[in-house]
Amino acid sequence: MRILVVGSGGREHALCWKIAASPLCDKLYCAPGNAGIAAIAECAPIAVEDIPALVAFAKERSVDFVIVGPEGPLVAGLADAMEAAGIATFGPSAKAAELEGSKGFMKDIAAKYRVPTAAYKRFRDPEAAKAFAHTLPLPVVVKADGLAAGKGVVIAETHAQAEAAIDAIMRDRQFGEAGAELVVEDFLDGEELSFFALCDGAHALPLASAQDHKRVGDGDTGPNTGGMGAYSPAPVASPEIERRIMDEIVRPTVAGMALEGRPFKGVLFAGIMVTGAGPKLIEFNVRFGDPECEVLMLRLKSDLLPALMAARDGGLDNFDLRWHDSAAVTVVMAARGYPGKPETGTPIKGLDAAARIPGAVVFHAGTRLNAAGDVMAAGGRVLAVSAVAPDVKAAQKLAYQAVDAIDWPGGFCRRDIAHRAITRS
Repeated sequence: MRILVVGSGGREHALCWKIAASPLCDKLYCAPGNAGIAAIAECAPIAVEDIPALVAFAKERSVDFVIVGPEGPLVAGLADAMEAAGIATFGPSAKAAELEGSKGFMKDIAAKYRVPTAAYKRFRDPEAAKAFAHTLPLPVVVKADGLAAGKGVVIAETHAQAEAAIDAIMRDRQFGEAGAELVVEDFLDGEELSFFALCDGAHALPLASAQDHKRVGDGDTGPNTGGMGAYSPAPVASPEIERRIMDEIVRPTVAGMALEGRPFKGVLFAGIMVTGAGPKLIEFNVRFGDPECEVLMLRLKSDLLPALMAARDGGLDNFDLRWHDSAAVTVVMAARGYPGKPETGTPIKGLDAAARIPGAVVFHAGTRLNAAGDVMAAGGRVLAVSAVAPDVKAAQKLAYQAVDAIDWPGGFCRRDIAHRAITRS
C-alpha cells in the first residue's frame, strides 16, 4: 500500500515510525513532515490546511490510504475531500470532528446523551458569561469554543481572573475567532487521564492508557502547553475505571453521534478527570494526542495499519490489539520562550548519540534541515525524546539519559515527567 500521513509533529513522526514497520506499507509519504520524518518517509512541502493540494498530491502519487494527524484539517473537512476523491482516509468527517472543533457542541452532545461532565453554559455575550461565572464555586473554567492549539483553557482561581479571561478571549480575541463563543463550566477535581479509542461509526476499541503533563514547569506549575511529556500505562486507569469510561462516556458518544447523523470514524481522544464519583469527561479530541501518541506507538505490539483501516471500513467489531507489558515515557524538549514566542532557528546536535541509547527513540516535533543538512529548531515543541523499559521508573531514566545526550542550548524540558506514576509505584 501507498500511505500518506498528514502533519509535521511528534505525533506524525510516531505514526510514520510505526507504519513504516508494517509489511502492508510499500511507500510512505508525509506532508509536510519534518527533519526526523524525512529519514523514513518521502516528505512533501504541503501545508496541512491546503486541502486541494493534499488531495491532488494523493491522486498524483496513487495513494491508497491517508492518515490525518492534526485536528485543524479534520475540522476543515480534509477526510471528506479525500473520500470524495475516492481515497480511503483515517479520520472523522468535518461534521463528526466538531466534537473537537466546538467545545460547546461537545458539551451539548454530552448533556444530550447523559455523558458525565462538568456543569456548563455556552456564551456569545461576555457580560452574560461573567455573570454566570460568579454563580459557580472557585476555581472556574473558561474555554474558547474553537480550536486554540491546546491553549484556549483558563482555570481561574478568582472571579476577577475569570472576568479577565473572558475579556481576553471574547473582546481581545486572544485566540482569534476560536473565542467568538466560549464555555464557562465547573472545575472537576481529581486526576487527569488520556483515554483513546478507535471508532468505526458503530463500535469502539479501547487503546492503552496514558497520562500527559500539560504545565510547562516541574511540579505541574506554570502555564498550560500542548503537552510537555507523557507516559503509559497510567496507574489511575484501573480495569474498573477503563470499563466505566467505555460504558459511560465512549460508547454513548459513538451511539449518539450516529443518531445525530454524524457517525464518528477515527480515534476518539477523551480527556478524563477521575473524580471521587468516577470518571468524568473534560473534553474530546478527534485525533491522537501529542505527546501521548508517542508512548502508545512504543507500546503497541500489533501492526497499526490494519486497525486504522478497520476503523475506516467499519470493521472494528471483534477486532483486537496487543500491547507490550512494558512502560513508555516521552519527554518533550521545547524551544526557549515556549509556550510564548519560541526561539527558533537554533542548531540541535547529539541526536545520533541519544538514539544509540538502548530503548530510546527520538521523535521530531518541530524541526527542519538547513542547507548544510543540520537539524534546526523550527517550532515550540521541538523533540519528543522517548524510551521504553520494563517499568516506568526505568523508562524515565532512559528518556532523561537520551535528553542529556542531546546538545541543544536553545532548548529546555521538564525533569519530572511520570512523577505521579513513580510516586505510586
